[in-house]
Amino acid sequence: MRRFALLLSMLCVSIAPMRPAAAAEVTSVEALDITRYAGEWHEIARLPMFFQRKCKDTITAQYMLREDGMIGVRNRCRTGDDEIDEVDGIARRDPEHPGRLEVRFAPDWLSWLPLTWADYWVIAIDPDYQWAMVGEPGREYLWILSRTPDMRQSQFDALKAQATAMGYDLAPLIVSAPLR
Repeated sequence: MRRFALLLSMLCVSIAPMRPAAAAEVTSVEALDITRYAGEWHEIARLPMFFQRKCKDTITAQYMLREDGMIGVRNRCRTGDDEIDEVDGIARRDPEHPGRLEVRFAPDWLSWLPLTWADYWVIAIDPDYQWAMVGEPGREYLWILSRTPDMRQSQFDALKAQATAMGYDLAPLIVSAPLR
């Protein structure tokens, strides 16, 4: 029986998702000036996600400050059919953690459901707000964003190293914009 238990535990360990042993916790930035963050961002890279499955390139996110304190969100991309796909959403801030937002693309009448809101944590930001990295605590989603439609390779590599240190698996990373 002991041998069976040992074999079973070894099997479970071998099929468990692998993360770096010393992975840092996923944390949001301590300060985020939402007025500086507002505006247009270009997606440089992302982990695959269902909602962006049709996106080919020219992927942008526009963040707009609203009078009610919420943030308007407009995501756009060019699909493989050369169509423009666009979706509007809304974001709300976590008052205790400035770098953490929750985003919803569901209609207003569904806003009371907790599962309609998704974590959107700014986990790295350029002091001049020229690039940002966005993720969430479960390490399922990750975006590398830039104010310009391209990014220096050295900056991209540094952000990837930071994401890997937080335990993100970047093997499926999709690079959606040019690197220079």
